[in-house]
Amino acid sequence: MTLRQSLFGLLALLLASQLSFADSSVSEREIREISAAKWQWMADKDVEKLEALFHEQSKFVHMSGSWKKERELEIIESGSIWYKDAEVHDVAVEVIGDTAIAWNRITLVAVVRGNEVSNEFTVTEVYKKLDGDWQMLDLTFSSVRDTHEIEH
Repeated sequence: MTLRQSLFGLLALLLASQLSFADSSVSEREIREISAAKWQWMADKDVEKLEALFHEQSKFVHMSGSWKKERELEIIESGSIWYKDAEVHDVAVEVIGDTAIAWNRITLVAVVRGNEVSNEFTVTEVYKKLDGDWQMLDLTFSSVRDTHEIEH
């Protein structure tokens, strides 16, 4: 292999890694934006937007149980759980190909069966890019102390 071929190969490798990093940065920003919008849609009980975001096979894990998409939308629409305000303290996102995982450390003020409650959670969200759009596959609430930190 000549010096010219080696330099060309190195340049191609560097360019490919930069493009991959740029794609990952764009995807990370998209997930951060989608996640933030999702909290607002949940507070607004905007099931139309959530219905489009949640994959047909998505799962939701709460303190009181686990269920699928239709039940989550029912709960939000009926107000049996009203995600009144999610104060997001920290977000970490990792993108691996067409899959993204977001961790949100939040204080959630919710109205559950008529009672207002406030809890600290780390919420794990799993997304997959399908046909050019990110769809949520999983939303899991993990109860944590208010001193909990997400490792970046």
